[in-house]
Order: sequence, then structure tokens, then C-alpha cells
Amino acid sequence: MTQQLIVGLIVAAAALYAVWRWMPAGWRRGAARKLAAGTQRTGLIDQTRADQLAASLAKTSGCGSCDSCGSCAPKKPAGADPADSHSPTLTSTPAGR
Repeated sequence: MTQQLIVGLIVAAAALYAVWRWMPAGWRRGAARKLAAGTQRTGLIDQTRADQLAASLAKTSGCGSCDSCGSCAPKKPAGADPADSHSPTLTSTPAGR
């Protein structure tokens, strides 16, 4: 019986982690703020620790979560010409010169 309870708790913790990890970034930030505010209201932590907790929980754990980490291709400026390429253009010169 005790083993089944321990295994159930481990599976529940793993499921919560997976849901938190793959949750959309906006939802994760909102849930992190609410969780930190709740722990502060109950008196478990003070305001600065609540802010640190919210920032820590809102972070992503690397690649694969599309949370504006800047690892994707840089955005082009608004006035950039989409026909511009990054390779140099070759110019032809007359063969006789």
C-alpha cells in the first residue's frame, strides 16, 4: 500500500511538471504570479521572495518552448526590403575591358 502511494505521488509530480513545462508562456507567467502571491498571502514568504519565486517559475528551461528567448532568426526592421539577400550580388563587366 505504501509503495503504491509513493508511486502515485511520483507520477502526480511528474504530470504536474510536464503540464507546467509545456504550458503556453503567458499562462505560465500568470500562474507563477498567482502561486507566488498565494504563498505570500499565507505568510510562507515575504514580498521580495514572492517576486523571486514568480520570476523563477515563469522562466523556461531552454530551447523548445518559444518564449522569446531570442534564439530564433532575428526580426527584420519594419522598413527592410524583403527582396534583399544576405549574399553579395555579382556584377558583370564587359568581356573586353
